[in-house]
Amino acid sequence: MPNFTVEQIRDIMYKADNIRNMSVIAHVDHGKSTLTDSLIAKAGIISQEHAGDARFTDTRADEKERGITIKSTGVSLYYEMEYNAKGEECKEPYLINLIDSPGHVDFSSEVTAALRVTDGALVVVDYVEGVCVQTETVLRQALAERIKPVLMVNKIDRGILELQAEGEDMYQQFLRVIESVNVIISTYENAQEVQELLDKEAKEAKEAEEAAETEGGDDKPKEEKKEEVKFEKATMGELQVDPTKATVCFGSGLLGWAFTLTKFARIYADKFKVDFKKMMEKLWGDNYFDGKAKKWKKYSTPDEGDTPLQRCFVQFIMDPIVRLANAIMNDQKERVWKMCTALNIVIKENEKEKAGKELLKLIFQRWINAADALLEMIVLSLPSPKVAQKYRVEYLYEGPMDDECACAIRNCDQDGPLMVFISKMIPTNDKGRFYAFGRVFPGVAKSGEKVRIMGPNYTPGSKTDLNIKSIQRVVLMMGGKVEQVPDIPCGNTCGLVGIDQFLVKQGTISTSEVAHNIRVMKYSVSPVVRVAVEPKSAADLPKLVEGLKRLSKSDPLVQCTNTSTGEHIIAGCGELHIEICLKDLEEEYARIPIIKSDPVVSYKETVTVEEKSITCLAKSPNKHNRIQIESQALGNELASEIEDEKICPKSDLKQRNKRLVDEFDWDPDETKKIWFFGPDNQGPNILVDSTKAAQYLAEIKDSVNNAFQWVTKEAPLTDENMRGVRFNIIDVTLHADAIHRGAGQIVPASRSAMFAAHLSGKPRLQEPIFLVEIQSPEEAVGGIHTTLNQRRGEYIDEEIIPGTPLKLVKAYLPVAESFGFTQHLRTETSGRAFPQCVFDHWDVVNSDPYKEDSHSHTIIAQIRKRKGLKEVFPTADEFIDKL
Repeated sequence: MPNFTVEQIRDIMYKADNIRNMSVIAHVDHGKSTLTDSLIAKAGIISQEHAGDARFTDTRADEKERGITIKSTGVSLYYEMEYNAKGEECKEPYLINLIDSPGHVDFSSEVTAALRVTDGALVVVDYVEGVCVQTETVLRQALAERIKPVLMVNKIDRGILELQAEGEDMYQQFLRVIESVNVIISTYENAQEVQELLDKEAKEAKEAEEAAETEGGDDKPKEEKKEEVKFEKATMGELQVDPTKATVCFGSGLLGWAFTLTKFARIYADKFKVDFKKMMEKLWGDNYFDGKAKKWKKYSTPDEGDTPLQRCFVQFIMDPIVRLANAIMNDQKERVWKMCTALNIVIKENEKEKAGKELLKLIFQRWINAADALLEMIVLSLPSPKVAQKYRVEYLYEGPMDDECACAIRNCDQDGPLMVFISKMIPTNDKGRFYAFGRVFPGVAKSGEKVRIMGPNYTPGSKTDLNIKSIQRVVLMMGGKVEQVPDIPCGNTCGLVGIDQFLVKQGTISTSEVAHNIRVMKYSVSPVVRVAVEPKSAADLPKLVEGLKRLSKSDPLVQCTNTSTGEHIIAGCGELHIEICLKDLEEEYARIPIIKSDPVVSYKETVTVEEKSITCLAKSPNKHNRIQIESQALGNELASEIEDEKICPKSDLKQRNKRLVDEFDWDPDETKKIWFFGPDNQGPNILVDSTKAAQYLAEIKDSVNNAFQWVTKEAPLTDENMRGVRFNIIDVTLHADAIHRGAGQIVPASRSAMFAAHLSGKPRLQEPIFLVEIQSPEEAVGGIHTTLNQRRGEYIDEEIIPGTPLKLVKAYLPVAESFGFTQHLRTETSGRAFPQCVFDHWDVVNSDPYKEDSHSHTIIAQIRKRKGLKEVFPTADEFIDKL
């Protein structure tokens, strides 16, 4: 039975300072859902006994069955804190909107959706395994979204009971984990500083230009403005985690106990009559207490005797914990009761019959409860929406920073215009309908209010991707259930009913006419694995089409497309992701038996010519217009920068051109003549105008762009996208009469010229590559190498995980070879190796597609056969026209 009512939650929703929005993020199987249970038990939604086994936030049947989280789930929890930020005792109510996210890399799009609507992240790390590949990915995502992290070192009971570690060993392992996390955070902080310097330089240059234009203008307002911006920049605060600042927690989610240094610092500060803050610092690092001499020291040699002193953290915190745990597990009951009395832990008579882990769980939960420690850390160390939105607004909002919406977001203003960002759709019990789940930034979301629903392609002032409709109902998300409420004010997460028909996956909802969009989410993985589906009986086709629409709504990343040959394609980011999507489609959304093809991989085409290809000429159908184009390779680095949106059509022109010249050796004149990026106007291919004094060129710009987008989307060899290709327009000769150089003449000519330039630039395929991390015991490493060699894997390195008998092997594995890799690996190592695959980069397949026996030739032949294209590969000569 929850120990709070919806009314209590409603009251506190209006106090933005007492709200905390947080997500729980970690590597797969590091214990997020289990840890979340202790927080949910504290709020009274589930019982303390079941916490750890219930996994309340895993609401789907297949989540319980597989033991992994698949969809991120939100819960609103109400607590009364015993201490406030200064450590004084007081009763203060807090509302915590918690989102439990999946750890499996295939569902990392769910993590992004969870992070966008929260302000803080609880990063959970396994004590034994340490920081893993997915920990790093999700932490980087959190930092990119400007979210403040706090750390929880989980599963330390494994260290005590399995590895039989001493206090000092555990301290060293904690140190390693904290250091690994801080290294990731510091790389992000450095990148931020560099970016700020660049922005500052660009701004100063702009101001200098303006000053030169308006000689002797008044400079005072500019000075003030500069100060104001500087003030806003400085508010994200310290990001590094540190136990002495209470941003690190140690414990065991399964057994429901955890502690931060504050709990022990309070006890010992009273005992030693020392200031609380000083005590916090003494309990970590190289601090020792000499009991006989009654002195605090910075070194471990005592005044008397030869036994070195134990550091304070070990002496005062870890030792009592390890001693008590071992006494319980070794069944030394008398000793246990004696220690319990000393620690003021009350054990009832009927509870004394318990033994082993049950007793351990009971005693430790009463002594150092996980929920209390976590709550204290969340409330004291994570920002409230009021604080967080001040520094997040610059990243989130696409419009000018001084319009009404930006100011309302910055101040978390209830009276401002409504701005809600919808990050994902959650299926309801009513088949085919969805709750739009998101976060209210400023304003209040009310039932029945008329709002502007703006999709990702909306631009202010236009009607594209804009719907004006009413919100039917507003609901609170409580795990798998919902609570209906009349309105939800800013700073909270919410579910909206009646929005799902107008948005596909994500979007912005506002009441302001001048509102710009809130930035669209960028996922760390891309859909590279595809499966074709068809219904078993042809009569079910309409149901399948409807089912695919619902599927693409329910998952933030999945892409459902129809090809020109009438196939229905589902694209996901890995084997497991596709498997879950197909299961949902068959059982939930379409409810018909379907036939699935084997999974295939997306390839991309590129050119590898060093300098430039030959200049290819093509004529328009009426032979009155000639276009000459050549191709050259962009380079892998630049293509990756464009994909990460560091260099893109939206970036600042001066900065973009400066980077292209400095880092990628472009000619300064050419950087100013970049026409378009493609495909979809933002892909990793560039069209550059290299003509000298060509007539009527501006008039055909759009037609050439149409051809360029088409060519980069459907390349000549495989009909797949291009990547890393740069086309230069060398010369155009156009008919003097405008009617003879319309789109119908220019598009085919440009397309032929680009195809020819591409095919004469040594075309190659690019395939997606996974980074694989494999954990296994030393003796199983041989089996790993065998498996990798059979699957074109590229071994990188291996290291021993400190403090454990395990090894960590890293390797690159082509996605095409990854199907069934896990099964194969387990067979070779008799089930002792655990792989984790993350999409890492695109790599060129080094073989000539025109050689009969080459690897590329085989792949292209298969793709052409599957797509029903001609068996003979096209060559450049087919597209080149003679002068």
